[in-house]
Amino acid sequence: MLGLRDGRTLSYAEYGDRQGFPIVNAHGGLACRLDVEAAAEVAQECGVRLISPDRPGIGRSDPKAGRTVRDWAGDVVELINALDIDRFAAMGWSLGGQYAAALGCVLPARVTRVAIIAGMVPLTESDAVEGLPAFDRMYLKLSQRAPWLARQCLYAMGFAATCAPPLYGRLAAHSLGPADAAVLRAQGYGTFARMSREALRQPEGVVEEYRVMVRPWGFEPEDLQVPVDVWAGTEDQLLDAKWTRQLAERIPNATVHLVPGGHFLAHHHYAEIFAGLKLPASSEPVEASKDTLH
Repeated sequence: MLGLRDGRTLSYAEYGDRQGFPIVNAHGGLACRLDVEAAAEVAQECGVRLISPDRPGIGRSDPKAGRTVRDWAGDVVELINALDIDRFAAMGWSLGGQYAAALGCVLPARVTRVAIIAGMVPLTESDAVEGLPAFDRMYLKLSQRAPWLARQCLYAMGFAATCAPPLYGRLAAHSLGPADAAVLRAQGYGTFARMSREALRQPEGVVEEYRVMVRPWGFEPEDLQVPVDVWAGTEDQLLDAKWTRQLAERIPNATVHLVPGGHFLAHHHYAEIFAGLKLPASSEPVEASKDTLH
């Protein structure tokens, strides 16, 4: 836990090699700092110090009303300064992709590279919200129009994850495509439920996270000047398949990696993702790349 200058508390987890190359993780939506716990062994093997903070109002971090994606960079600066880190890379999965991008945009002198994994375009753009899964569209509407109901639903989800972890995990897997359901089975339904329980600890914070999704990021993809790896799974059934190309076409120095896997593709490709993030800015893409756009 870290006390921030404005009085809030920031919660974070660390995995891997404490003396290794630092990578800051931006967790996904309906997730928390624990969403990269499965990467701990690979991070150790790759010489990576994986630092994973909870965003405001998520997990054990204090909330911050009215926040934007760009604002998160301020919290991360305080964290990496407290950890005595100068330069680092950033990665973000799903909703976390835009938060990783914010670090590259706001802190170009300190962020060496960014990995956006199964990420999304700004949802302020025309019809972009329609590219979200029905589940997220529902919670987005509830968070805007009936936040009290959204809070109750999220509380019920957290209660289910606490009281019936295996059932919760099986139901989550049933709502996913085959590739992602296989990831949940392999990591254990109870493990997924434990992460979800922590992610849903503060229902009001999750409601605010949904509201942030449709606010302007505070920057545009075109503003990113650091090298960016855009990763996507060929079997991802959750997000609009066009978004990978759209992001890569808009980010000036982007490399696309289309690899086997679904929305949870990182679970099969952490080693390649870490290898890419450890590259100096002038290096060639890692071998996992299937398609490159500049």
